[in-house]
Amino acid sequence: MSFDYSSHSHRRYNPLTRAWILCSPHRNQRPWQGQKEKVNQEDRPHYDSQCYLCPGNKRAHGDINPNYTSTFCFMNDFAAVQDDQPSSTSDDEQDDLLRIQGVRGECHVICFSPRHDLTMAEMTTDDIVKIIYQWIKCYRDMASKDFIRYVQIFENKGQAMGCSNPHPHGQLWCLERTPVEPQREFDSLIAYREIHHGHCLLCDYAKREIKEQTRIVVENDTFLCVVPFWAVWPFEVLLLPKDHVTCLPQLSSRQIDDLADALRRITCRYDNLFQCPFPYSMGIHQAPVRQNHDYAHLHFHFYPPLLRSATIRKFLVGFEMLAEPQRDLTPEQAANQLRACSEIHYKQQHQQ
Repeated sequence: MSFDYSSHSHRRYNPLTRAWILCSPHRNQRPWQGQKEKVNQEDRPHYDSQCYLCPGNKRAHGDINPNYTSTFCFMNDFAAVQDDQPSSTSDDEQDDLLRIQGVRGECHVICFSPRHDLTMAEMTTDDIVKIIYQWIKCYRDMASKDFIRYVQIFENKGQAMGCSNPHPHGQLWCLERTPVEPQREFDSLIAYREIHHGHCLLCDYAKREIKEQTRIVVENDTFLCVVPFWAVWPFEVLLLPKDHVTCLPQLSSRQIDDLADALRRITCRYDNLFQCPFPYSMGIHQAPVRQNHDYAHLHFHFYPPLLRSATIRKFLVGFEMLAEPQRDLTPEQAANQLRACSEIHYKQQHQQ
């Protein structure tokens, strides 16, 4: 018997985190009698008078949203970090067991659209371009603040991801220290660069995926979207520029257009996969602000929890919490399923 990674158990290495993932494709046929999610297919109105993110409405602390017509960014009313807190205990009072660091920063909310009923999957490419320019503006604004080092941009879509409001929006958490996950990737990018004579890990990986063509979901002239070889979540994707770009402000106008195109196409394919508003957490990893970090390579992570259908989700429990991540569906199988999806949103298909 010869080894076949589409049917035999194996481990895959993630060079970005320098961790291993157990892949068990034969388990994908096991019966499911576990928890099933409820699918929210209700039609939302264009405007909701009770929504604290819709134009003209009052937010929790009494501020009134402007009657915005594009994107709208404001300071989070319930920020996880603040810029005016006192300093923490000094380092000389720390020890090797109990340590604490104060964290200053700012948290912002970005409304993607004034319309309450749209998600990125249903927006036009032009509308998504406006979101990207808002991200760029926010990144630059944070670079002007000397206590901000890293800007984590992310979106939680759907109740399954803990999203508390269905109005299309994302967040920026801006911190004085680089968080654990991006720092782990930076360390890997730096190590790879040193070993491979100045090459970028993600540049080399993009070229490898373009050559093999087995895990690509969406591609255009300047951006590539793949189910990464080392994916943990069943339909996880990695979106990145083909050329070396360290952060959003470095993107050319053409690359911004292509990024918007890729974001629309992948989120639309997600929704069409199981004919439902597909939940996910999306995050942008890019260079820290201000300083020159040539080793960084801008990229987007999409982590969706659905496994076999709109009602069956993936949980990281048991072995995965106590040992290492594990998946049943191979990245190649997941990419095939996503590639087979239409790029015309299922709601639009039903209207035709």
